[in-house]
Amino acid sequence: MHEWYPLLWLRWSDALREAGYIANRLQTAIPEEVLIQKFIEFTRELGRVPLDGEFRQRARNDKSFPSHGVWSRFGGKSGLLDAVRRYCEGHTECKDVCSMLADRVSTMRRANEAKTKGAVPTGYVYLMKSGRHYKIGKTNAVGRRERELAIQIPVPPKTIHWIETVDPTGVETYWQRRFSDKRGTGEWFELSPDDVAAFKRWKRIV
Repeated sequence: MHEWYPLLWLRWSDALREAGYIANRLQTAIPEEVLIQKFIEFTRELGRVPLDGEFRQRARNDKSFPSHGVWSRFGGKSGLLDAVRRYCEGHTECKDVCSMLADRVSTMRRANEAKTKGAVPTGYVYLMKSGRHYKIGKTNAVGRRERELAIQIPVPPKTIHWIETVDPTGVETYWQRRFSDKRGTGEWFELSPDDVAAFKRWKRIV
């Protein structure tokens, strides 16, 4: 910028016009109704309310999906869920999403109560796959854990599913014991399609 401002051009768009290109246009704000509809579509696709990490992941993989920062205009997760709930209440075709919202709000309320009482905060028990092996572990940020493991092992892992819970240690222990006869090294297991399907049937354990 120091090579052209302000001697040659005051704005980069002026340089583009002089070169014969169409200047970049400022992006307009996405209407809130469009954002809510995107939220509803994503929720239906997952069968539950998306987690923060899933919003970031989707925005990286799908350029038509709103970036993570756009959702902040609703005033945090509670504000976003409240806006979606109000929209769904006015649209009878969104009753299925209303039910999923109620489940998430209930989970958030119980998690907040648990934190107030000094209990274990909400976490996640994940199932990741690398090659033909599966890893069962716990974390408080699924996306971050996937990135950490990608650095440590030759074949980058892919998250297959995760279970939201206020007792990640207990839930992790349950699944690792259930598949103990299929354990390889550490938290890695050789699971069958039926084993994976059994894990994926659970979305939330309170």
